[in-house]
Amino acid sequence: MSSILIKNGTLVDTSEVKADVYIEGGRIARVGNCSDIEADTVIDASGKFVMPGLVDMHCHLREPGFEHKETIDTGARSAVMGGFTSIACMPNTDPVIDNTALVRYVTMRGAESGYARVYPIACITKGMKGEELTEMAALKRAGAVAFSDDGRPVSDSGVMRNALEYAKTFNMLIIDHAEDKAISGDGVVNEGANATIAGLRGINRAAEEIMIARDIILAESLGAKVHIAHVSTAGGVELIREAKERNVKVTCETCPHYFSATDEEILSYNTNAKINPPLREQSDCDAIIDGIRDGTIDVIATDHAPHSADEKNREFDLAPFGTVGFETALSLAYTYLVDSGNIDMSRLVKLMSHNPAKLLGLPVVYMKPGAMADLVIFDPAREWTVKASALSGKGKNCLYDGWMLKGKVTGTIVGGEIKCLEGMV
Repeated sequence: MSSILIKNGTLVDTSEVKADVYIEGGRIARVGNCSDIEADTVIDASGKFVMPGLVDMHCHLREPGFEHKETIDTGARSAVMGGFTSIACMPNTDPVIDNTALVRYVTMRGAESGYARVYPIACITKGMKGEELTEMAALKRAGAVAFSDDGRPVSDSGVMRNALEYAKTFNMLIIDHAEDKAISGDGVVNEGANATIAGLRGINRAAEEIMIARDIILAESLGAKVHIAHVSTAGGVELIREAKERNVKVTCETCPHYFSATDEEILSYNTNAKINPPLREQSDCDAIIDGIRDGTIDVIATDHAPHSADEKNREFDLAPFGTVGFETALSLAYTYLVDSGNIDMSRLVKLMSHNPAKLLGLPVVYMKPGAMADLVIFDPAREWTVKASALSGKGKNCLYDGWMLKGKVTGTIVGGEIKCLEGMV
């Protein structure tokens, strides 16, 4: 394994400091003035941030079963292009990841790909049917880092109660897809003025907020922990804020599209703006940013959801939900949160690296000797225009196609090996 010297960068984790980083044997060997060191590879990071690699605790890699959308290999490659060194993939594949063989398969395929570290999230219920719990203890031993039926809610409150109670016994995380299907029904966009203008069926915020409230109540009554996925509404943020004030063991995530875009995007019938939960209104975006700023929201995840062009190039009602997110997430967070003055870079590192790693029980990378050398180099001055056709993953269904963003990943290192440098793998 070759040695790497990153010089003249600004190191970010709990604070910001200008220093060199020397990497040897897959770990950070030295931090500070390293001008006396000779390395196999020298990277000049002048004017750039050097940070812990990003950790995405919510993405869809589609394998097995939907390899025409994405594979573990193409997804992991796209992830490192966006600065993600560890990614946790949801189990709504075909077949779904509800047994130990498939957990091991995903882990093996991730290791074979050689890009980002890939961690499987297993199903809460068998077949994702919401009826019978999976063998969670065995799935954990096989390598699952959390449990979720993401894409489908666990509608039966008794089943969710049992899941939270069971997962509590071995300290595992339940990730809740908060959606009351009786309310969301066949809706495809946020219920509001823009849905009316577009003539599209709406999804009321209550569909999300009722399930958030239910699972907060269950977690509180059991003393169990629950993680709310892809929070999109002002009401959801407030429910979680109030629960945290009562010391309920609730954490949550949001995604870049919920603080950077609104349901005005649907007015052009762009199916890449069809996302679940749907894009909301500006007031919701503002509330999400407030929740990020005050610590109510713990994590920024991508919900990377690739689809083929044929699937998205259909009538809005028939197109699948989802947008890709690996290669735009950090730039969007920098543009809309840091450059705008809402948070600083240290807070962003918590949201996109430290906190998701802690929640999943993964190693947390700090910029100090002995730490695992999973790092990202980020140029905050680089402005770029998103081109969906140029993204590395199979799915090109990018909401941000044509958008100009500030800040660009210029290098990603995983376990002391360069996986991406100046945009080239």
